[in-house]
Amino acid sequence: MNEIKAIEASNMKNEAINFKVGDTVKVHFKIVEGKTERIQIYEGLVIAIKNSKVGKTFMVRKNSYGVGVERVFPLHSPRIAKVEVVRPGKVRRAKLYYIRDKIGKGAKIKELIVSRKAQAQKASKEQAAQDPSSENTAK
Repeated sequence: MNEIKAIEASNMKNEAINFKVGDTVKVHFKIVEGKTERIQIYEGLVIAIKNSKVGKTFMVRKNSYGVGVERVFPLHSPRIAKVEVVRPGKVRRAKLYYIRDKIGKGAKIKELIVSRKAQAQKASKEQAAQDPSSENTAK
């Protein structure tokens, strides 16, 4: 049993999940075509997050030429370069499957308005996480 947990821990990504259901995200996904590798960006609404640990997945929905397209991404996949939040959403559900039936303006999710103070705190935390040497020099 400990061997299984060790394998799972080695495959998990260290960075924390920085998005939630209802957010509009850009998923930077690595695509391998023969010997070349490129990054394709898939932008859409996160409508579901399922499972836990290594098997955690999230479903992103977008409209492509008037047709709804949904794609499931494994969160800890090595093919996902990064996930960036374009627009935080304000929802009161864990799964947004009802969006499939909505058309036009009805399919929109309200934007979560974050105070400037909270934005400044978040930015300072992100900066500290990226450059830990600056904290030691400031003290």
